[in-house]
Amino acid sequence: MITITTEDSRFMVDLAIEARRRAYAPYSNYAVGAALRTKGGRIFTGVNIENAAYPTTICAERVAMFTAVAQGEKEFEVIAVVTANGGYPCGGCRQVMAEFGLDTVVIIADETGRVIEQTTVNGLLPGAFTPAHLII
Repeated sequence: MITITTEDSRFMVDLAIEARRRAYAPYSNYAVGAALRTKGGRIFTGVNIENAAYPTTICAERVAMFTAVAQGEKEFEVIAVVTANGGYPCGGCRQVMAEFGLDTVVIIADETGRVIEQTTVNGLLPGAFTPAHLII
């Protein structure tokens, strides 16, 4: 498992807090910010973006991960997720995170920067369905 220092955790949470300010959440008013660091040290942020047609809404975690993948990155080290109350990633986001590594560290924090939990994708989604399950 990857070791994340207190300073690294604080830095990632601060980036997620800053990203959260740009969330587009006019329907739920539940703004989410995410900051993702790749194994190569690149950082990508994401925000939740809601839509009047609710199924087309996208979560901050997936925005950050999809942006990273679009830039050629597929190996992630840590993702920080910030909400007003320290809410956890949804099931869809957990599954997308699992696609790219069960050992990715997940830091969950509230809007003040207080870390609620630091775990891994595997800790959030034990028994995850992964690409390895597709091999017969």
